[in-house]
Amino acid sequence: MTHNLKIYNTLSRKKEDFEPINPPFVGMYVCGPTVYGDAHLGHARPAITFDTVNRYLTHLGYRVRYVRNITDVGHLQGDADEGEDKIAKKAKLEQLEPMEVAQQYTDTYHRDMEALNTWKPSIEPRATGHIPEQITLVENILKEGLAYVVNGSVYFDVLKYNETYEYGKLSGRVLDELISGSRDLDGQGEKRNSVDFALWKNASPEHLMKWESPWGMGFPGWHLECTAMSSKYLGKLFDIHGGGMDLMFPHHECEIAQGNACNHQDPAKYWMHNNMITINGQKMGKSLGNFITLQELFKGDHKLLEQAYSPMTIRYFILTAHYRSTLDFSNDALKAAQKGYKKIINGLRIAKKLEFVAADTMALDTDQIKQVLSSISNAYRAMDDDFNTAQAIGHIFNLLKKINSIYTGQLHVAVFGKDIFDQMIQTYVIFVEKILGLKEEVANNQEGFLDVLLKLYSESKTARNYDKVDEIRNGLKDLGIVVKDMKDKIDWAYEE
Repeated sequence: MTHNLKIYNTLSRKKEDFEPINPPFVGMYVCGPTVYGDAHLGHARPAITFDTVNRYLTHLGYRVRYVRNITDVGHLQGDADEGEDKIAKKAKLEQLEPMEVAQQYTDTYHRDMEALNTWKPSIEPRATGHIPEQITLVENILKEGLAYVVNGSVYFDVLKYNETYEYGKLSGRVLDELISGSRDLDGQGEKRNSVDFALWKNASPEHLMKWESPWGMGFPGWHLECTAMSSKYLGKLFDIHGGGMDLMFPHHECEIAQGNACNHQDPAKYWMHNNMITINGQKMGKSLGNFITLQELFKGDHKLLEQAYSPMTIRYFILTAHYRSTLDFSNDALKAAQKGYKKIINGLRIAKKLEFVAADTMALDTDQIKQVLSSISNAYRAMDDDFNTAQAIGHIFNLLKKINSIYTGQLHVAVFGKDIFDQMIQTYVIFVEKILGLKEEVANNQEGFLDVLLKLYSESKTARNYDKVDEIRNGLKDLGIVVKDMKDKIDWAYEE
């Protein structure tokens, strides 16, 4: 089928036809974590959102270069230009070198992303590995007359920039309002204007992370790294820039300003932003006591959690909402997601086992065929409409109903014909595994172990040893496995 993929572009505030700059190649840059603590729910959503974008573009035949950075320097407390570096602060608290902190939490981030079944990015550059490129960018912006040096620090001159370009066009912020809203900073610091932002910061003698530069010992501003690394690996103009909605201002707004200052053009054609996560209707935050790391979720080790929730339950739950919608975590919502995920995976097991059996005396059922074809086209149509995984999952469940009906004997495979049957099974498997990125969470030897138990269950049933039958059934139920007694076979499924 043909695809007319549309992406909601934050910059234009509307859905646009996706037309890559250099098809079939697609360049995508996504802001990664600042590695000073364990990954939490806020990290999971953009990771899964843009992993799904990557998966679907790849499925459509595009060759995606997916760049996701690691911020290991320059991100100061409060996301501003003053205060302590987040990683350096953590290093002091734990009496470690800053790079030990960065490595430790980069490793745990990778562990959690692997658990969520996200593909590794094509390139994962670190800010500290690109200091020369960042210094060159600062020099170029200074040459353009859009930055100034004060006491070894370099600041971007937003008002001067705004004479030629439009600062605030991504976030919708009005510069005059930004200035009037921050008058208290005027005359108190090094900046000419409160809206100016740091490109390079002078480092005090006790500062742990600093490098030589034309302006003295210092370190890059937070916004600079993404401009340096995206342009190096994807070019001055690339297809998609992604990240959380909280990065839209000031981070992405500053990236646009830096891109225009250096290259006289916006850095990205399409800007995508996933919405925020709330917990029981509240914004997630350490001060509120509702800050939940991914490991706490996986282990159930948090006062707000009634039980543990597996990585695939978390992934499925995030996909059940459109990425631009607010996502509220609660125990009830996660339990519902757990049930839905198990239904999907039970269907995956069945789909992989079903085989087409011809029946010469059975006619094709045109209504059933139409329903299957409609579900398939609608699932793709949902993904083509700004990656609407929530709607796509609904259409995949319609296919699951057909698959379960065949499995239970309510429908014969012959009513679909082999081509439609194959198309239905292939679409279901592709969507579940390749596009949505869901997988079965079992040990490698579980299938063989269950086969042995089911054989013993069948023999006990034939021998009318009902005590043994109940013992096996109840024991498996305790493990979340349900025995399926069917007319012509005995099977198992995950308890939903």
